[in-house]
Amino acid sequence: MATRHEDTSTFAQDVVDEITWYMREHKITRADLAATMGVSAGRVSQILSGDENLTLRTLGSVITALGARLDFTLSDAEDRQP
Repeated sequence: MATRHEDTSTFAQDVVDEITWYMREHKITRADLAATMGVSAGRVSQILSGDENLTLRTLGSVITALGARLDFTLSDAEDRQP
């Protein structure tokens, strides 16, 4: 069983992976995202590095800037698919 820290790291990376996938699918560059968010390209790189402590406020800003919607489902850990 993974430790809480590993679960959190995996979750954060999953979120970043989903954002980068969305950006690729919609041909949105990091520079585009930075301009829409009103932040530097370096800040977007920090957010998408996977090392960033991604707060809900930051996540909300990214999702809004992408013109996307985030769907969130909470379920039992045993139901998690590989």
